[in-house]
Amino acid sequence: MADFKQIHDSIKTKAYAPVYVLDGEEPYYLDKLMTLFEEQILSPAEKEFNMTVLYGRDTRWQEVVNACRRFPMFAERQVVLLKDAAAMPEFGELLGYFQNPSPTTIFVVEYRNKKIDGKTNVAKFIKSNIVYFNSEKTKEEAMPAWIKRFGQEVGFEIPDREADMLTMYLGNNLQKIANEIEKIRINVPEEKVLSAVLIQKHIGISREYNIFDFPEAFSSGNKEKTYRMLSYFLTNAKAAPMVLITASLYTHFSQLYKANYASRLPEKEWAGAIGTSPYYVKNVMSKTRKWPLHKVEECLITIAEYNAKSVGIDSGANDTELLKELMGKLELIEMI
Repeated sequence: MADFKQIHDSIKTKAYAPVYVLDGEEPYYLDKLMTLFEEQILSPAEKEFNMTVLYGRDTRWQEVVNACRRFPMFAERQVVLLKDAAAMPEFGELLGYFQNPSPTTIFVVEYRNKKIDGKTNVAKFIKSNIVYFNSEKTKEEAMPAWIKRFGQEVGFEIPDREADMLTMYLGNNLQKIANEIEKIRINVPEEKVLSAVLIQKHIGISREYNIFDFPEAFSSGNKEKTYRMLSYFLTNAKAAPMVLITASLYTHFSQLYKANYASRLPEKEWAGAIGTSPYYVKNVMSKTRKWPLHKVEECLITIAEYNAKSVGIDSGANDTELLKELMGKLELIEMI
């Protein structure tokens, strides 16, 4: 199996393979690679005679093979793109071509929205003998790291706090996140750091009343800010769905859980043990006095319970009722 960078670099350096098969549920990487295959291999003049685009639901396997077996015209090679191959009932019949591809054709199969059935003969051959790329959905817990890497690609340093904020509000939709960051980049080309102020201004995430800051206000004992934010969330339920509030609280208290164990380590190891940036680590560690391990464990159990209730497990209450109950219980734990 190849990764995105390997295929990207092979196209850029013209080290082409005769067949590429791309599958998976994450459209972001599939779209980027398909764009490269369409735009980077043939010149505009060559495309007129040597670029063939077929669609799985409208094409028989014989038509695909015939297109691939044609000779290029006025060019060294031709490109055949089979899009939406998952909708092609006879996909397995392409095995014969995969086993003996034309040397003058670059054949690209896009098997979008799912993975090829690994039990089939064609899948076994593809995974062992062909340039194969699976575009997996990025898990939400891996999104902050992805956001920071993407920021580097477009010339932004994205601090941990801001990466977490974008994840909390935009989820794991890579294309949406990339579009939003690129939009900010265009609007502020000279900025080096993607700050919360820029996010608020260009994406619309409220800095004063955002879910990301809510756990920090509560765990710091800032009652005035906590109650102000809580009041806003209770009267603006759509701005703060319960499932997102519990996710943010759980992430925050999980960090405090790690901090309690990290307190036994040398200070230089704190940031790595907790998984936070060095500039923020002392703030996290300072909370362990107010939030020792037994309190943090109780909070995590309670938050997990209300996260389940927020999606309808053992509860028919609405978000407003659940949020009031949750914060009441967390305050009781705080006072233990």
